[in-house]
Amino acid sequence: MSRERQDDLPQDEFEDEEDALPAEPALDLAETAPGALKAGIEVIQQFAKHLPNRPGVYRMFDRAGEVLYVGKAKSLKNRVTSYARGMAHTNAVARMIAETANMEFVTTGTETEALLLESNLIKQLRPRYNVLLRDDKSFPYILLTGDHDAPAILKHRGSRQRKGDYFGPFASVWAVTRTIDALQKAFLIRTCSDSFYENRTRPCLLFQIKRCAGPCTGEISIPDYQALAGQARAFLSGRSSAVKRLLSARMQEAAEELEFEKAARYRDRLAALSAVQAGQDINTQGVEEADVFAIDEQAGHFCVEIFFFRNHQNWGNRALFPRADRSLTPAEVLASVVAQFYDDKPPPRLVLLSHPVEEIELIGQALSARAGRKVEVAHPRRGERADLMAHAVKNAHEALSRKLADNAGQQTLLAALGAAFGMEAPPRRVEVYDNSHIMGTNAVGGMIVAGPDGFVKNQYRTFNISTDTIAGDDFGMMREVLTRRFARLARENGLSSSPHPESSPQDSSPLPEQDEGSHGTGRKASKPRKDEDGFPSRPDLVIVDGGKGQFTAALKIMKELGAADIPLVAIAKGEDRNAMRETFHMEGREPFKLQPRDPALYFIQRLRDEAHRFAIGTHRAKRKRETMKNPLDEIPGIGPSRKRALLLHFGTVKAIQRAKLDDLMRTPGVNAATAKAVHDFFHDA
Repeated sequence: MSRERQDDLPQDEFEDEEDALPAEPALDLAETAPGALKAGIEVIQQFAKHLPNRPGVYRMFDRAGEVLYVGKAKSLKNRVTSYARGMAHTNAVARMIAETANMEFVTTGTETEALLLESNLIKQLRPRYNVLLRDDKSFPYILLTGDHDAPAILKHRGSRQRKGDYFGPFASVWAVTRTIDALQKAFLIRTCSDSFYENRTRPCLLFQIKRCAGPCTGEISIPDYQALAGQARAFLSGRSSAVKRLLSARMQEAAEELEFEKAARYRDRLAALSAVQAGQDINTQGVEEADVFAIDEQAGHFCVEIFFFRNHQNWGNRALFPRADRSLTPAEVLASVVAQFYDDKPPPRLVLLSHPVEEIELIGQALSARAGRKVEVAHPRRGERADLMAHAVKNAHEALSRKLADNAGQQTLLAALGAAFGMEAPPRRVEVYDNSHIMGTNAVGGMIVAGPDGFVKNQYRTFNISTDTIAGDDFGMMREVLTRRFARLARENGLSSSPHPESSPQDSSPLPEQDEGSHGTGRKASKPRKDEDGFPSRPDLVIVDGGKGQFTAALKIMKELGAADIPLVAIAKGEDRNAMRETFHMEGREPFKLQPRDPALYFIQRLRDEAHRFAIGTHRAKRKRETMKNPLDEIPGIGPSRKRALLLHFGTVKAIQRAKLDDLMRTPGVNAATAKAVHDFFHDA
């Protein structure tokens, strides 16, 4: 397949191992009206007439102005003209052409620049037909800070603004935690924040259990502590053998001098370093720094497994599941994944691919331009690199097999759930609601979502319960949450005019778009709208945690807001909170129970427990924020630096509150205007 043909095939979103597999079938060309397809071709032809034979990026828009697709081309004129031929297109491309109402273009100097611009625009615009990487799945790093006399070792995500040495990426937070834990034992490096460090008057517990050298209180001199930090930096930089030889030599010296306790400490540090390397599954000798991409295909689905190797050590792996058109080959999907993967992260010096891709040189040039140094992209055929690839391919196959098996099991559970509640078809989107509070304080509502691929965590929502609701009124809290949820559904679908207030701005995050039309009996139901993942936005089943009171309150709200056609179920706990004897409430049915061994019952319990966990976790986070809220944060002009300066000078907020204006003005790093603002805030001047 030529490169032009490959780029003609836009692909859908891919997600990481925690998310969904593609569930939508390939589009049927019959779904695309001939008139619409012809109109789209005519639009493209008009633009193609005036395009240059130069590299660039093109964008395709629908009638509403939404971006459909972003693509690159070595020749804009040739590429765009290929869309106007009206033949040899896949179903997905034909559908995209039919929806095209406008196009925009940007010319570039080289095809490499076009590839880089394409990846940036895809990240910003998130077009419907492109491969999209989720920003909330960043990879963790280890940071050895460089802006303090006593460096700390920390977990890190996001931009690298703080001075220090960054090591990674690691495939998971678990791998970072395990590595930091071992490095604490081996090098006694602190993990506390700088403010905690500055305010210590005696060593903390980590010093007592030999996880920190205690530089905060002078238990070790700063030069000696910096030497330990240098050893940790050397180990993470790949000089692990030299560090281990040094520790082994010091252990022997201590033993020969009969300092057996000191020798035992070196022995324990060596054991900790060995534990880091022993838990890495495979390590390399000839490959110092590389990312290994392996792809597997089964039943029209794809899995891309990525292994991270840094400093001859394996720092973990992660599985990605591309949503791609089934007509694409594994090599084409792999090329699309690699091109998008490094948009927001630095590439290593070597990238290995399991399949030979046609644009391998172009990808290498683009990654080199992004990194500012040479990046090699290769398809290994023999030697150690090929062995690493074989291991990655095996893991990709096993990960996809597990995901397909889980997906099939989830479909079975949804079918059982629909049968238990008398639904005509298995639900595709299930929403479960629960509230959490302590005596009415810090009350929050939580909504979790489940579908054919398990829990859909990017659809979870939290609701901050307003203070107008009576403390401890569980029925009122449920009414408020459902009112805000379904009022938006009613407004967007035009199902009814709501007598209830508009959705409160206290929602912690925006709700997804809802479908247009209704599924109610006796009304013509329009096709449900879906979000960018192909997952429906309108629930097929709503479950609330509670008994008859919660059910009555929820049902009233849903009827008033035009959502009476959505099945509603309330789960009441059994006697003595027996987890196998829950009572279910539904409209038109007497309260009923399910058989203790019914698979649907176990599935419902999982849904309820997940909603309970999510609501409680959100409540605890809110309560913690309120408890730890610092009055200094409310003073305009007081940022982290001045806040730290005040706390270091006075020790506590109460001391700052009692301080006179002259004392505040003498604080290092605090000017007269800031001192007056702090004084006025606490004294109501």
